Amino acid sequence: MDRLEFLLWIVLPYAAITVFVAGHIWRYRRDQFTWGTRSTQLLEGRQLRPAILLFHLGLLAVLGGHFVGLLIPASLTEALGVTEDMYHLGSVAAGSLFGAVTIIGFVWLIVRRESTPRVRATTSVVDRMTYVLLLVVMSLGMMATLGPNLIDGGYDYRETVSPWFRGLFVLNPDLELITSAPFVYRFHAVAAFLLFALWPFSRLVHVWSIPIAYLTRSHILYRSRDVAAPPSRAR
Repeated sequence: MDRLEFLLWIVLPYAAITVFVAGHIWRYRRDQFTWGTRSTQLLEGRQLRPAILLFHLGLLAVLGGHFVGLLIPASLTEALGVTEDMYHLGSVAAGSLFGAVTIIGFVWLIVRRESTPRVRATTSVVDRMTYVLLLVVMSLGMMATLGPNLIDGGYDYRETVSPWFRGLFVLNPDLELITSAPFVYRFHAVAAFLLFALWPFSRLVHVWSIPIAYLTRSHILYRSRDVAAPPSRAR
């Protein structure tokens, strides 16, 4: 194990996880007023709705695929009747579709942000760093999905990347597994951990602001303007 491998596959993941957790705690305690997306819909909202639907729906599907692929062992999916061929075909098809949807929505949002002066004026340096990292992570994810599977005949990342990733949480990551993975998978992992480290200081913190309280909130009653006013009494 050389020094670079130690830095990339042990130091970087644990440093990113530490910054991710500690950064969220710090920001919540010190800077709650910026805990959100700072929505720009009032500045320009015509392109926002379709773009944000594409991006968020696609991203949720992609994250769901990562959850299954990284955290659930292949032995468990096979025990449930999902063979390796079935999983491989489904992951490539779904990953390609939802990955493309996510990138289209994201690029649409960025074009809208940069082409509208009032929206562009609200974009900070951290925002642009986040967007670049997001685009890199998503592009590498698409390359990892399409490249090895269409060019090299397929690659089972659940035998290398997934066990290494799960090993991080039990303090026993196997460097031989991750270093044997194709370069695009390793580059994707590095970019993702850099994004995790930047996450607490960016607009991405809004994903934790789920309005659960609205599920139990009382209804708000409004009076219609069409209701005629009651006749006044004659004196």
